[in-house]
Amino acid sequence: MERLPAFALKRPASVAEAVALLAAEPGARLLAGGTDLMPNLRRGIEHPSLLVDLGGVRDLGDIGFSAAGLSIGAGVTLARLAADPRLARDWQAISQAAASIAGPGHRSAATLGGNLCLDTRCVFYNQSAWWRAANDHCLKRGGEVCHVAPQGRHCHAAFCGDLAPALLVLGAEIELVARRGARRIALADLYCDDGAAHLSIARGEVLARVALPATSAALVSGYRKARARAATDFPLAGVACALALRDDCVTQLRIALTGTNPRPFLVAGVDELNGRPVDADMLAKLGKLVQKQASPMRTTVTQAHYRRQVASVLAQRLLRELAGAPSSATGGCPEPR
Repeated sequence: MERLPAFALKRPASVAEAVALLAAEPGARLLAGGTDLMPNLRRGIEHPSLLVDLGGVRDLGDIGFSAAGLSIGAGVTLARLAADPRLARDWQAISQAAASIAGPGHRSAATLGGNLCLDTRCVFYNQSAWWRAANDHCLKRGGEVCHVAPQGRHCHAAFCGDLAPALLVLGAEIELVARRGARRIALADLYCDDGAAHLSIARGEVLARVALPATSAALVSGYRKARARAATDFPLAGVACALALRDDCVTQLRIALTGTNPRPFLVAGVDELNGRPVDADMLAKLGKLVQKQASPMRTTVTQAHYRRQVASVLAQRLLRELAGAPSSATGGCPEPR
């Protein structure tokens, strides 16, 4: 890696001050834990004129529980999310996803907002400056060709954040703050299916908070992922699931993926599985839905087909685990009401 480029550093005390700094300097970038941004600076991928350090903004560091649901500041560290007993009890997927990310040192610095806004990754992009220059750069940064799919004009760099799918299956919304005011959108609307421009955050906006509705006692959730090494690595494929059962049959099911596409996303078509038992036939149908919608490309050192198969198997195993179901049929279900 190269030496860090020259930049100015400012530490606002409030979200409003951070927004003002972003608006005043077009070349500014937000800095939270820095576990993703700093390596990109060292690789020469980013060249910000100003870093706006959010570490001193207290409003971003709280977790709030109420009858309406859950509110998490974007500055809450992954270590806090992983260690909170209330999350582990009622929002299991968040706790499990946070605990799975990188290593303890990373989790003590990395934040919720940073993980949601993680840059997309590709073996042709996450390289040193001289390596990328020797390969004529790529479509995502400085080049005109996607080395993954040279005949197309679409960047296939993959989003590899772990918290996004966990939050998607739990119905999360996010609050974005700018000089003109704040807006609240579904977390799914934060992401675009373009590895080179995968976030819909407008210039000058700060992701301030994540909000989730209260969960029912019947809803259980979880997160599982596969990676090349058991620690530190980004997911080759990650799956989150939220499930509710009645009389051993599915009444609510959401599945979300990460690591395979340029954006994290909810798997479409799972509503068709409502009213069914979690048996071998139902799991096979889920596996086909995941395989059809996961579209990994050659963005890692692992084959794309392997990652698609892994995503499918992870989804089936996680659903079976949450349902406590055997692989054999469990019998018929009443019609959904």
